[in-house]
Amino acid sequence: MQHLLIGGITPFSTVDWPGKLACVAFLAGCPWRCPYCQNHQLQRFDAATATGEDLFAFLEQRRGLLDGVVFSGGEPLAQAATVEAAQRAREMGFEVGLHTCGGYPERLRQILPHLDWVGIDVKAPWDAYDRVTIVPGTGPLARESLQIVLDAGIPMEARTTWHPALLSPGDIATIGRDLATRGVRTWAVQAYRSQGTTGQLPDETVYPSDMPEGIAELFETFEFRRA
Repeated sequence: MQHLLIGGITPFSTVDWPGKLACVAFLAGCPWRCPYCQNHQLQRFDAATATGEDLFAFLEQRRGLLDGVVFSGGEPLAQAATVEAAQRAREMGFEVGLHTCGGYPERLRQILPHLDWVGIDVKAPWDAYDRVTIVPGTGPLARESLQIVLDAGIPMEARTTWHPALLSPGDIATIGRDLATRGVRTWAVQAYRSQGTTGQLPDETVYPSDMPEGIAELFETFEFRRA
């Protein structure tokens, strides 16, 4: 297997894959610089403290005890080795989940046959993406990635982190309507929390009452996640 760079491993989690008990591997490396990122220390590849072999040695001892493994980050698809790692985990009998920002649509196509679930960030209206990612040209990549997941018919969750300095209620309404039109059934809006961030943003947050009227009802499953 290609060398996999891992910044940390959570042995047991019930929140990173709804309804599953999973191990979470936080992979190093991310091309985007979202100011609310809670794993900003993993943006660099040299943040790695473990390898793929460490992960699979752990999984070998957890057969029958875990439902699956989630590849998170950072951005797990920043590493080509993640595709082979997902395949290997599947071959060991684990279900495989992925958290992604959508920045690598071609690599997403490669890994999809080895996935059972995807959590994909939708950070802003497509034409305002760079406001959040601080990197030019990110909106079209994320939009393409979302469509790839939808076309594959794989179980998925779209989620949007909301800081009032980055997204207005109107932006949230725009995102929600677009997702519903595309056929997204599950959407989570996550209120910003400052813990673990670099502190670039004002320490402000949003509440369920801030949700635009009628938007949550567009989805089969909607959750407003508080800090």
